Amino acid sequence: MGTTRARRNQDADWDAWPVTDYLAENYRRLHPCDIDVIHHHAAVYRRIAPGSLARTLELGAGPNLYPLMLAGAASRRIDALEPSAANLRYLRRQLDRGPDASWQPFYALCRSLDPALPESGTEALRPVRVVPGTVDDLVPGTYDLASMNFVAESVTEDSAEFTLFCDAFVHAVRPGGRLLAAFMERMPSYRIGAGPVWPACPVDEAALRAVFAPRTTGLRIARVAKDLTLPEYGDTGILLLSAERPDGPPTGPPTPADAPVPQG
Repeated sequence: MGTTRARRNQDADWDAWPVTDYLAENYRRLHPCDIDVIHHHAAVYRRIAPGSLARTLELGAGPNLYPLMLAGAASRRIDALEPSAANLRYLRRQLDRGPDASWQPFYALCRSLDPALPESGTEALRPVRVVPGTVDDLVPGTYDLASMNFVAESVTEDSAEFTLFCDAFVHAVRPGGRLLAAFMERMPSYRIGAGPVWPACPVDEAALRAVFAPRTTGLRIARVAKDLTLPEYGDTGILLLSAERPDGPPTGPPTPADAPVPQG
């Protein structure tokens, strides 16, 4: 019997991402894991002077607004890079009309942890620019800070493609630039609502260290216990990462110029 080929990012129809079901399952109320992620990320942004970051990135932004809101004090421009037509529609609608009321508890927590944030979530989102595209479109060294939440491990079953995605994420920031990320721990390919199964690459702390330690400095990884208030996705928790791109020459293996780069 032959082995089943691992599905790669390009094998999934991301334009058909089930935004309504995804929000209903994950972001229509503030879950314990969201509180932990927001505390972790806010601690990073709180150490950054307001308006001191010229341009930051939310890689694979999806329909999750709170990472964008968290950057709203530190960053003068926030690029929400997103390939999915469904997610792009949602993001543009939120920016045009203001965030749904369900995001208010998320933003209240963000602002309580970082008083430099503006009074409202609408104001915090003003620096956001919705950018259709994938990691193929990233120019290395463009950003002062790059953020990525539940993306690289949730778009491919191929561990090599996961590594390439993370490599592109690291190199998106300038030398000395900051990196901030969240990953589902050991999550297999998963289903949202009654829809299709989406590809995922189960990762643990050792896998993250293997990818990021050669490419970054100041690497810090924290673990959040599995959130039992969420649907059962098969994960064992959440891993939170912060690091910086080294000021000097790269310490890790560079991505070959002709290597395939996974889509976001």
